[in-house]
Amino acid sequence: MTAAPETLPEDLELVRTTPVFDEHSVPAGLLRAHQVAEGVWGRLVVHEGGLVFVFEDVADEPRPVSAGGHVVIPPARPHHLVVDGPVRFVVEFHRPIA
Repeated sequence: MTAAPETLPEDLELVRTTPVFDEHSVPAGLLRAHQVAEGVWGRLVVHEGGLVFVFEDVADEPRPVSAGGHVVIPPARPHHLVVDGPVRFVVEFHRPIA
C-alpha cells in the first residue's frame, strides 16, 4: 500500500467533526481496526499530547502524532489508534463537494 497523503484532496468539504476525545473518553472502536466509509476521508487532528496512528496494512510503521499534527485517512483503509498517555484530539470527516 502506498503512503497516505499529507493533505486532503481539494474537492472535499468538511461534513462532521467528532467531539474532542481524550485518553479517558476515546471510543474503544478507535483502538481496534476500523475504517472510514467508502467515499469519506478522515483527518485526525491532535490538539494536546500525543498518540500513535497505525494503518493496518503497514502495522510495522506506526506514526506518532503530537500536538499540532494530523493524519489524513483515505476511505476504507483499515487503521487503529494507540493511546497510552494524555491526549486531546478530534476526527474530521470530509466528503466530495456535491
